[in-house]
Amino acid sequence: MRVLITGATGLIGSKISALCHEKGIDVNYLTTSKDKIQHKDHYRGFLWDPQGGEIDKRAIENVDAIINLVGASIAQRWTTENKRKILNSRVESTNLLFDTLSKNDHQIKHIVSASAIGVYPSSLQKLYFEEEEKIDDSFVSKVVVQWESAVNNFKDLGLKVSKIRIGLVMAENGGMLEKLKEPVNFNIGAPLGSGKQWQSWIHIKDLTQIFLYVLENQLAGTFNGVAPNPVTNKEMTQEVAKQLDKPLWLPNVPKFVLKAAFGEMSTLLLSSQLVSSKKIEGQGYHFEYVHLQPALEDLL
Repeated sequence: MRVLITGATGLIGSKISALCHEKGIDVNYLTTSKDKIQHKDHYRGFLWDPQGGEIDKRAIENVDAIINLVGASIAQRWTTENKRKILNSRVESTNLLFDTLSKNDHQIKHIVSASAIGVYPSSLQKLYFEEEEKIDDSFVSKVVVQWESAVNNFKDLGLKVSKIRIGLVMAENGGMLEKLKEPVNFNIGAPLGSGKQWQSWIHIKDLTQIFLYVLENQLAGTFNGVAPNPVTNKEMTQEVAKQLDKPLWLPNVPKFVLKAAFGEMSTLLLSSQLVSSKKIEGQGYHFEYVHLQPALEDLL
């Protein structure tokens, strides 16, 4: 089996590439940087320029499936220009893949694409399942809707389509945990806003395995990429401090301070999404990290 991965050198993509190699799955990957191209039998790089609509068509040769992860980081100040980059990096790249497949011979049968739980409305009480029809009125939700719509187009080409709505990724380097660690390490950690907002997290290892599980078991549809036990922001902050053996002595950071510091992007820190993992578990996936404490012990 050979898969084509977009975003293969990023946090999630590099882990998925490594897991593919462990499982004997060959990887083609697309990159915008000539410096990142390698030519090995099991790991081949190809150039593309989604903004310019250019792609090396050899990337799809002998490929059975696509894992679509590409996208500019959402954790940057949401200026008009950055918003454009965040949205276009996801939609333009997905559309370029679609156009490439529609105009060239290929054997690709399945696309598994990243998405985000930010599509769900912020709520302190409601538990969200994949079937939820209401969407948030945030910028993130707008991005997710357009991204998923672009991915759904692949059904018109006869491909099986899967979307993984990713929660807060816990990893050793990068992701949510790195941003949580910094203030705690300097003894200035504190819950954000009320601290009551739900944070649906996932260990990077489980997330990586879910992508491959969906691919290998040919599961179509939308799946939440979150661990079975979400926690509040206060619980998350307290557990990180406990693992790092650091005190939490400051009061909660008020909403207005976060809004002044981060602008519109503060919604990422203050929104509450209590998200269910039951659907992927119902398909037979068993989480390695069910609770936050063992996940943090492993990473910290």
